[in-house]
Amino acid sequence: MALVIIGVLSKNRRRKRRFFIAAILVSYVFTAPFFLLCFQKIWDVKPYTIDSNKKYSCVIVLGGFSSGATDAEGHFNNSADRFIQGVKLVETKQASHILISGGNGILMPGQFREATWVKTQLLAFNIPDSLILTESQSKNTIENAQFSKLVLAKSHLPPPYLLVTSSFHMRRASMIFKKAGIDVVPYPCNFFGIDVSFGIMNFLPDSNVLYNWEFYTKEVVGYVVNYFK
Repeated sequence: MALVIIGVLSKNRRRKRRFFIAAILVSYVFTAPFFLLCFQKIWDVKPYTIDSNKKYSCVIVLGGFSSGATDAEGHFNNSADRFIQGVKLVETKQASHILISGGNGILMPGQFREATWVKTQLLAFNIPDSLILTESQSKNTIENAQFSKLVLAKSHLPPPYLLVTSSFHMRRASMIFKKAGIDVVPYPCNFFGIDVSFGIMNFLPDSNVLYNWEFYTKEVVGYVVNYFK
């Protein structure tokens, strides 16, 4: 939009044409699936390889996969694979405990606290209350790490811990947790990307691609900012 506006306002015909061409190229790059898939292949943390001989004291599942009006009226969203993988790790004995980290990240939060509601769902899956840890105060990833560290210290569960979050978020999340002094092993899930291919459909503009770039733009900016903190 900025390139189009500059092109419209420019009085030089050659410069005007260059800005319009640039606007078309930028629009194409950020709507063609191929370029997003290439970036995902570089950015996303690779899937965790299950080692049946390796057990962990706790799996930390980051919130952002559910929301609601009150703790009794929650619902899962399209990041629910975080919950699924957390339950799977406990049920398969890869981790003995599960910690749900998430409060309410809305600017003006209501009564809903994600970790509190998610605990009710874990209990519905017959996961014992004694194996469930929660922190429901965090509003962002930095606070996820800060409050999780306190909960883990009180529980006396030894590190390292499995860290579960969406693949696009894992690179930033694991850096923040490690900078907070928490020894975590990345367990990414909720993968957006598929194998990069040269099929014709991957070169045709798609509005959903532009929507997915929003996730990655936020993550890259957040990673850079937190890296230099």
